[in-house]
Amino acid sequence: MAHKTYTDYFFDKTAFNTLDGGYIPLKVNKDAPAQPLAIPALHPADSEDADHVEYTVTAKAGEVQMLPGKPTKTWGYDANVLGQTIVFKEGQHVTIHLKNDLPELTTFHWHGLNVPGPYVDGGCHAPVYPGETKDIEFTVKQPAATLWLHAHPCPETAVQVYKGLAAMVLVRDAQEEKLPLPRNYGVDDIPVILQDRHFNRQNQWDYEADYDPDGVQGPTAVINGTVNPYFDVTTTRVRLRILDGANRREWRLHFGDDHEFAQVASDGGILPGPVYFTHLMLTCAERAEVVVDFSNYAVGDTVTLYTDDTPLLAFRIKAKNDNGHGELPEKLVDIPRLVPNPDLPIHKVIMSGMDEEVMLDGKKFDMQRIDSTQELGATQIWEIANTNDMTGGMIHPFHVHGGQFQIISRNGHAPYPNELGWKDTVGVNPREKVRIAMRFDFAGVFMYHCHILEHEDGGMMAQIEVIDPSKPRPKYKLMDHHTLMTAFAKERGVSMDDMWIGAMGSYKKMGMHM
Repeated sequence: MAHKTYTDYFFDKTAFNTLDGGYIPLKVNKDAPAQPLAIPALHPADSEDADHVEYTVTAKAGEVQMLPGKPTKTWGYDANVLGQTIVFKEGQHVTIHLKNDLPELTTFHWHGLNVPGPYVDGGCHAPVYPGETKDIEFTVKQPAATLWLHAHPCPETAVQVYKGLAAMVLVRDAQEEKLPLPRNYGVDDIPVILQDRHFNRQNQWDYEADYDPDGVQGPTAVINGTVNPYFDVTTTRVRLRILDGANRREWRLHFGDDHEFAQVASDGGILPGPVYFTHLMLTCAERAEVVVDFSNYAVGDTVTLYTDDTPLLAFRIKAKNDNGHGELPEKLVDIPRLVPNPDLPIHKVIMSGMDEEVMLDGKKFDMQRIDSTQELGATQIWEIANTNDMTGGMIHPFHVHGGQFQIISRNGHAPYPNELGWKDTVGVNPREKVRIAMRFDFAGVFMYHCHILEHEDGGMMAQIEVIDPSKPRPKYKLMDHHTLMTAFAKERGVSMDDMWIGAMGSYKKMGMHM
């Protein structure tokens, strides 16, 4: 059947990170040989039945042989780097034992998961200290999606993610299982975690040496913790679950021969119908599930995925086994549109500044401050504005904890064609206002922020309290800056005056406090 194929990236080209003064271009690391793409193992459950699953997830230090010579020291979740892929099923009750085997405190943030806040959500108010185990429980109440787990201990989110604390989380449901999509994990259903790193002469990642308040970048692409990866394709169709897991970098994806692919899901799940692309851009923390049809290639061919002009991942056609999925249907799922309450005011969010001057609504993040409130279950219009200049400004990816939203418009116009599903992160162009319909299904305190990790650590973040009017308003125990800094200093064996935390320079320059 005929369909429209989109051939541009949609976003404002004058704000691509390639034009930023601190941009670090990617280049092929010639020190590393081509190697198979690492596929994160599926995380084993401690126990599971139809109604309940129990996991123990451990943050730990490790090392990985990414380049010839010394192995790179890394952190991960039950893995040396990144983490084992955790699978939930819609409707299941989940118990997770969060274990910290790192030398310093961390948090476990379930990015995109619809859960209560602030403790289950795992932002900065849910620290797990070295040697400690904390338990969380929740019931999965959202459709099948590709989500992720990452550290979120403000203002050290960026460095802990940079060290490797990021893992994929998959939600499965009965509706997605009926769709004609590849789902044989590791064979035709492949996680693709896009990151970039700078390796020093000892093959290590030195975050302090590479620090940039506008976002740390590196010249080497690292995909699933692999440098110069290839994947041996053995089926006619492959589903790629792509995550922009970088601190700062945007990824403008295309195949070397501009081969078409179909996006079938965004951050929060399956799209109403497939959207066909030759070029696709992801901003930090966004996810896209795409289906690639390799049936027209011959055994022995290689098809390479690029970002801009840099090769990322080579697909080597090793076999052409029919995995039972033909042309995608025009319709995938029904997604009822959220209807905002017309009596509620528009919740306006302003992202401003660059470098150390980043702010949200004219303020930097304060861990003890509640910036806004919303009633549980109410749907409200949020308007997110990026005040950066059209020339010299940057795209800010905006993320809300604790739920998924729907995009209403961009500067009064329709959203991009692949933005008609559930989202938790949206890239906002300079001088653009994006309107979303936001509803929370759980009460609690949640953060919302730019997902350039150095920007959120540097204060481009705020907090909303979602209030259940049928219950007394609880008093949450929110982490405070002094307690957090004291813990980091003690764990590192330094005085607070001698402790380096890059993001705190943003506060000092602006004469503000966290």
